[in-house]
Amino acid sequence: MNIILFDSDARDHLLPLTATRPMAELRLGILTLREKWERRLKGNASYITQEYLQDRFPIHIEDENYIINGGLVPDERLCTRIRALELNEALLYQGELIAARLNEARFESLIEEEEVHELQGTELDGDLPLTFINRPWQLTKLNGAAILDDFVLLTKGKKSAPLPESNRLIGSVEQLFIEEGVKIECCVLNTTAGPIYIGAGTEVMEGCMLRGPIAFGKNCIVKMGAKIYGPTSFGPGCRVGGEITRSIMIAHSNKAHDGYLGDAVVGEWCNLGADTNNSNLKNNYSEVRLWDYKTRRFEYTGEQFVGLIMGDHAKCAINTMFNTGTVVGVAANVFGAGFPRNFIPDFSWGGPGHPYATNKFAEVCETAAIVMQRRGQPFSDLDKAVLYHIYDQTAAFRNWEK
Repeated sequence: MNIILFDSDARDHLLPLTATRPMAELRLGILTLREKWERRLKGNASYITQEYLQDRFPIHIEDENYIINGGLVPDERLCTRIRALELNEALLYQGELIAARLNEARFESLIEEEEVHELQGTELDGDLPLTFINRPWQLTKLNGAAILDDFVLLTKGKKSAPLPESNRLIGSVEQLFIEEGVKIECCVLNTTAGPIYIGAGTEVMEGCMLRGPIAFGKNCIVKMGAKIYGPTSFGPGCRVGGEITRSIMIAHSNKAHDGYLGDAVVGEWCNLGADTNNSNLKNNYSEVRLWDYKTRRFEYTGEQFVGLIMGDHAKCAINTMFNTGTVVGVAANVFGAGFPRNFIPDFSWGGPGHPYATNKFAEVCETAAIVMQRRGQPFSDLDKAVLYHIYDQTAAFRNWEK
């Protein structure tokens, strides 16, 4: 099955997380949204995304194509309905396209006319509940159920590697899955509240305390004495330590030292300095507001717990303190004593006691190349072009440049 995932209008509300990726590259549970669709529909996915991202995430078209809203969380009932689509049939929800099965000619004509979102089709019945990702904080709120679903999907018919005897397991061993090549000794794992999934090549050092539901991707490192509460997910290549609860790190980011991270979503290639802490609850327990790139103002979330939202390639210095509901843009570099502002624009350089300046584009690229090389990945011309587009398009938020 050839799957093509498209960005919905919610994409701009999910910035800065979607500045560097299509919506379906967001992580929810153990897998990204794309990986969920590929596994459930047994196919390969590509994207209709923003023009500046299209070379980085190219589209692949075949004789028959399943076009699906990339912000939609798949489940088996929905996938069954999509598999049953006739050729050139579409599914709608409240007038918006959910999925369609199109031949190459029909699809390409719609692409040329930019009318993919305006396809006519069958309105879905109300008895088929749908889950959309429309705002960043939804990722942490939905993460617990997503870990449970992905755990079942990934472990069905498979056998876990054994847990070494030096560890202590509280709860059911059926709720623990360890891939090959994992190193874990002298740790406490609790699966009574949800499963724990540990990806291949991950090392969990001595003294760690893990309370599920928790998911580690491949080749993570969990530092000694880490305290991690679920629901929390780490993509491949993350370095984690200290205290973490109800958070998601998309991939290849570091929070390797003591400090607290709660109700947070952190992108790729980020680094949180030692003893960085974020607040996820206001002192008066009131509803949290969060910066929205689309509306260009702080919007009420309807939530009491919202922590840090950090775009790719962002960094913060040791002892950084983030207030409740802080948004940090792509390639921002934050430092200084005290609390920084609740919205730190992309390519910012500064913090409390240090007037904000612009993080120079050439230096951002130089750092990105070094950081990515340490994980064995090149910093390509396509990566550079994506960052330059973000640098250019977010200049309006850096009011010191005016």
